Amino acid sequence: MNANQIINMVIRMVMRQVIGRGINAGIARATRGRKESGPDGQKTVANARKTMKLGRRMGRF
Repeated sequence: MNANQIINMVIRMVMRQVIGRGINAGIARATRGRKESGPDGQKTVANARKTMKLGRRMGRF
C-alpha cells in the first residue's frame, strides 16, 4: 500500500464516523419533543434503540 491509499482509508473511516454522528444528531433533534406515552410507547422506543445499536454493530464488519 502506498501513502495515498492509507490516507484515503483513514479519511474514509473518520468521515464515516462523523457522518454517522451527524445523522444520529439530526434524527434526535428532529424527534425531540415527541414523547411516546404509556408502557407500549416505551417498549417501542427501547426496541428501536436496540435495533439501531445492532445495525451499527453489524455495519462495522
